[in-house]
Amino acid sequence: MNAEELRAVQQPLKSRYQEDPGAARITLRARGSIGDGLTCSVETGKALVEAGLHPATGGSGASACSGDLLLQALVACAGVTLASVATAFGIVLRDAVVRAEGDLDFRGTLGVAKDAPVGFQKIRLHFELDTDAAPELVAKLISVTERYCVVYQTLRQPPQIDVSQSTVGSR
Repeated sequence: MNAEELRAVQQPLKSRYQEDPGAARITLRARGSIGDGLTCSVETGKALVEAGLHPATGGSGASACSGDLLLQALVACAGVTLASVATAFGIVLRDAVVRAEGDLDFRGTLGVAKDAPVGFQKIRLHFELDTDAAPELVAKLISVTERYCVVYQTLRQPPQIDVSQSTVGSR
């Protein structure tokens, strides 16, 4: 897709959202079901992913780790956003690799040390670009990618999360 084709696809959407802001508000959904062993099968819309414990918490390593899935979602979103922004700016990327890595202390997850946090303490996102674009344009590309990457922005400014539960079955 080139910049003109991208604009042609997005312009009607932008116009609609300007005229009717409510049309831009969409609820995405994810669903998972507890599986065999200590797993959860997550429906992605394209495939079924079986998530399980990381080996550092007793898992076998045969199932996807939810921490890995979080980093993969960040990489996927940043990669798609990068490609879209490069296309819109007319920047030719011969190749681009997006990497994310995050630091965890599993003592927190396992309740071994109450002072050890649960979750990522630091995440690093790296772009490796093969392009002849000027350094100032590359800096703008990365800046705009950060600005419009949904997963990146969600991690930077966490939303309110409401937790609820319901019980099905008899006692």
